Amino acid sequence: MKKIFILIIIGCLFITGCSSNKNIRKNIINKFNNNSYKLKGFLSITNNDDIYNYDVEVGYKKDNYYKVTLTNKANNHVQVILKNDDGVYVITPSLNKSFKFQSDWPYNNSQVYLLNAIGNDIKKDENAEIKHENNKYIINTKVKYSNNSELVKQRLEFDKNLDIKKATVYDSDEIAIISMKFNNIKYNPKFSKNYFSIDSIVEDNTIINRPTKEETDKKDKFNTDNNSGKNPNITNNKKNNSTNDSIKKDKTNGVSSLDDIVYPLFLPSGTKLVNEEKVTKDSGERVIMTYDGEKSFLLVEETSDVFNEFTIIPSSGEPFQLIDTLGVMTDNSLSWESNNKEYYLVSDVMNKDEMIEVARSIGNVSSLK
Repeated sequence: MKKIFILIIIGCLFITGCSSNKNIRKNIINKFNNNSYKLKGFLSITNNDDIYNYDVEVGYKKDNYYKVTLTNKANNHVQVILKNDDGVYVITPSLNKSFKFQSDWPYNNSQVYLLNAIGNDIKKDENAEIKHENNKYIINTKVKYSNNSELVKQRLEFDKNLDIKKATVYDSDEIAIISMKFNNIKYNPKFSKNYFSIDSIVEDNTIINRPTKEETDKKDKFNTDNNSGKNPNITNNKKNNSTNDSIKKDKTNGVSSLDDIVYPLFLPSGTKLVNEEKVTKDSGERVIMTYDGEKSFLLVEETSDVFNEFTIIPSSGEPFQLIDTLGVMTDNSLSWESNNKEYYLVSDVMNKDEMIEVARSIGNVSSLK
């Protein structure tokens, strides 16, 4: 009889625990998915022995408005992901330009700095593990990063009030790759009328490290052909009408020459550099590198262009976080800007993970320059 009583007690505790975990899961999902919010935090991305740190600010307004501001702590380089009724933008204020996507972002991927994306990860993983440790709650869930299949799970830390404090994403080897610390979260805040407009970002002097007029004029003296370049995909665009999917012809170069050509530290087995061609463009230089082998690819490296007026460049693909910068990922290409250089990698035979590995090895070299 005594044994039966003990088993009944254990069973009750088990049921109570399951019920408690179910309620915790439900409460977090409801809070993350059913509220607008503003948050500030600190993002770290590990790439081999290098760690890239960002200050992060996020604004989300139900049901489909997002604004994510990422500031690289190493160089104060600012990029913004914006989603509004017109589409998805990756904005680089210092270069006075933005890529525009017709994209499902952020709903097609896990996103470590978006609460509703984390809520969806918890919701989708019915086997998510919930633990109570040292006066805090730990939830382990699967993640889906379609552009990086190496990332497989995340550890979420909440305080006793179920406020999230930290999210850590791991690869298949249990190595922490991405970490996000949440410093401040405000639910259902009031947003200004223009908060999710692209013009508000372009005109925000607090996030723009754009060259001054004096600096631009000085560069123009050394580049008499600066305003003569022609591009069939470029049309005039005015700053006060920046959402017209058009591109300004006239631009000034951020760096006039490629003093150091950056080569990938990683190459797929049997792949090697077979041709390298440097050409002069309207404002700077470009190097075209051809790699041949079973995993052949083309790598273009060029000096970054700083446009005189804000420019929107229509783009296919998806926004992609590549260690020290935001880039553009498609099924067969990856493009990004880092350290005043622009890169474009394209391959008909490499998958996304392979392209990312090559691109990350370029990032390692760039970070040492």
